[in-house]
Amino acid sequence: MEQRRTDLALEARELWQERAGETTRLEGVEARTEEREGFLSETVRILDAQGEQALGKPEGTYVTLTMDGLQRREEDAFGRGARAVAGVLRELMGPESQQGGALVVGLGNRAITPDAIGPKVHEHTLVTRHLVEGAPEHFGTFRPVASLAAGVLGTTGMESGELVQAVCRRLKPAWVIAVDALASRSLDRLCRTVQISDTGIIPGSGVGNHRFALDKKTLGVPVLAVGVPTVVYGATLAADLLGRDDLPPLGRGGELLVTPKDIDSQVGDLSKVIAYGINLALQPGLGVEDLDLLLS
Repeated sequence: MEQRRTDLALEARELWQERAGETTRLEGVEARTEEREGFLSETVRILDAQGEQALGKPEGTYVTLTMDGLQRREEDAFGRGARAVAGVLRELMGPESQQGGALVVGLGNRAITPDAIGPKVHEHTLVTRHLVEGAPEHFGTFRPVASLAAGVLGTTGMESGELVQAVCRRLKPAWVIAVDALASRSLDRLCRTVQISDTGIIPGSGVGNHRFALDKKTLGVPVLAVGVPTVVYGATLAADLLGRDDLPPLGRGGELLVTPKDIDSQVGDLSKVIAYGINLALQPGLGVEDLDLLLS
């Protein structure tokens, strides 16, 4: 039987509820829904090993923002989206969010559009580490931030995780924020949602190409993960469209990765929103207009 595959904790919880029944309580998992900057925000907290086993995700907090307003070009949708991302990041960082340097890591392959979220976020990240160290009299109020587009094994000859680990040993950041593409179970969430978690990330997981994990255990510092679902598996898409899980084996068709036809513009829009959100979280004294000037 074909299985629905997803990287979103929210969708993993939905699938569990569909299998077990809406009234069945999922032990070890808490969920809540709220609104941030006019966007739907859904939080799933996996509390223990029981929750981990049920959802197949590590223990931690997962926040999913639904940003339909971006596609509809609603008023100030860009600014509101960036502020929503920044708010979630600051909450996950906690009281120490204003302390220490940060390393932003853009994971993925810039040559493959659905996998280019990370590299494009890197392009819009405000890097300040060299300025803070070189001219503290002018830039001493900024948090030192470095950014890395780690590339992929096939083009660099190095695991992205090994590269990030080496950079962390040299820079000793207080935080790592890693950005990557994910897979969804639903067409409705492709390029419309952003998942932010405090559990770290496994590069390539969205396309079934699991690599070296980036988390506190491997890097020695807390890792916040930001992911955007840009693809859905053929088998998962068929199950979603037909509303059933008991599909016959689909062969190679089940492994096809499906992505929207306007993926280039959607990846461009979302990557800039995420980058600005990260910048606002790391430099709370700045606004969207300030970032426009500094990054132009």
